[in-house]
Amino acid sequence: MTKFMLTLAGVLSGTMAMAEGDALLIGNSSYDRFQTIFGASRVVAAADPLRDLGFDVTEVRDANENGMMLAFDNFVDGLDGSDRPVVIVLAGVFAHGPAGAYLLPVREAGTDVPPSRILTRAFPLDAALSVLAQYPGRAFLVLGENPEDVDFGPYLEAGPGEFDIPQGVSVVRGPAPDIAAYTLREMTRVGARLDSGTRRFELDVSGYNPAGHVVIGRADAQLAEGDGDGDGGGGRGNGGGVELGGVTIVTDAEAARAADDAAWRLAQQADSAEGYRTYLSGFPDGVRASAAKQRLAAIQGEPFYRERRAEEALQLSRQARREIQRDLNILGFNTRGIDGIFGPGTRSAVKGWQERTGGNGSGYLDNVQIARLDAQARQRTTELEEEARQRQLELERRDRAAWDSAVNRNTEDAYRTYLRDYEDGLYADTARTRLQGFEETRAEQAAAQDREAWQLARSANTAAAYRRYLQDQPRGAFAADARDRIAALERADSEEQDDARAQAQEQALGLNPVAKRLAEARLRQLNLNPGNVDGRFDGKTRGAIRRYQRARNLNVTGYLDQDTVVRLLADGIIGRQ
Repeated sequence: MTKFMLTLAGVLSGTMAMAEGDALLIGNSSYDRFQTIFGASRVVAAADPLRDLGFDVTEVRDANENGMMLAFDNFVDGLDGSDRPVVIVLAGVFAHGPAGAYLLPVREAGTDVPPSRILTRAFPLDAALSVLAQYPGRAFLVLGENPEDVDFGPYLEAGPGEFDIPQGVSVVRGPAPDIAAYTLREMTRVGARLDSGTRRFELDVSGYNPAGHVVIGRADAQLAEGDGDGDGGGGRGNGGGVELGGVTIVTDAEAARAADDAAWRLAQQADSAEGYRTYLSGFPDGVRASAAKQRLAAIQGEPFYRERRAEEALQLSRQARREIQRDLNILGFNTRGIDGIFGPGTRSAVKGWQERTGGNGSGYLDNVQIARLDAQARQRTTELEEEARQRQLELERRDRAAWDSAVNRNTEDAYRTYLRDYEDGLYADTARTRLQGFEETRAEQAAAQDREAWQLARSANTAAAYRRYLQDQPRGAFAADARDRIAALERADSEEQDDARAQAQEQALGLNPVAKRLAEARLRQLNLNPGNVDGRFDGKTRGAIRRYQRARNLNVTGYLDQDTVVRLLADGIIGRQ
């Protein structure tokens, strides 16, 4: 005979209300071919807070192809015509091509999925966007991305890339650890504004984002607390049940499902081999038995699982991760970027540093290692700055000696020689002023025809024009100027490609105006005369950067690159934005 358990209606009254929102959470972190992705699987931790707010939640972690599709099917089947938020959170390794972007499934050890299979079996973002497009103004796609140095073949590239966003859909993107923190701490907070919350976690927002836009409004929260009309059907996360005379009747099957859900939540919170074994011992044929076995296999197959979980538990902010990358670069370990994203470059740098200092080479850090790394970087920074100071003093000594020689000779040739050797020298502006005086004097003395020919050449300001002047006026008053300008233009042509590459490198750093002003302030602090501290890199700023680079044996371009920024960041001035 079927048994019944009677429970006061007030305890389970929430089970009778229509879902106050729908959410799909997929967090994939255990990729065998790639590294185990830091932070990606933690996005599913937002499932419980969303359920507490009345959301109907489908969640899956470390899902293969079928697991992702089943979760998506379950999510779509539960959608209704209500006016509540619809949220899809995807985290893991993405790839994209001309026809769309995809979230890659996890794979068993030893397998290798070819690009053609990604195109046909991975989870397509277009599917998520097609569904979200039906709920304009309350549809949210949240992507936790991870950088990967992976060759996907001729059809695909790493990352989600750029894609068309349907009208009314909000898209939030960022590194998986920051997305995990955002979904748990901010997205599930009632009344949290999308713009301010994503800004606090340094995430990118595109698509629909009007002022004051929120994921969960206060009306949603009130209904979730029981203020709704209560005549809707039960959602799939609510347990079902029938209300008779103020009493909710729950069957054995429903109670077993609730126990299964509770045990699974405990296993997920522990996220350990022991936790998943405990779940399987109590529910060997449970709803999540397959997922538990998969997680158990992933944990047992990951050599540094404990180290990864320990670092993950630190919940390092993006700024803290930037400072770690800065420290590693100062110590000579190239992270391939100071962006707060711990991809393969950073993990390789951490591993190299650990092995050099007698660590286990896991590629993951704990608090003790972070403190040791910072102390070593501070010491090395002091050494580097002293080396730079000594080199700067020597350069200035040579500069002054060259200037003294030019002044003693007091000829055009002497000042031109000084400028060729010290284009950004201490006395470069004075040298140019004196050369201009020589030129004006010659202009007054030169014959009218010579002056006219020179003015034409200067107006054109091309190597060909100056050569024509020399051909017409081989002994002209401005012959030396013409030869110097020809040489300068030829140098400019040969350096144009280098400058373009250097400019592209600087732009790729993505420095905001605040960071640029701080860079100028640091250059001024070093007495390198960068001009106004206004965040606009003019000629004076470029000259100051060149002097800074020259004193530190860096590539002298006048543009900021990663090595230059690492040194400017050495005392943390720009890093603490």
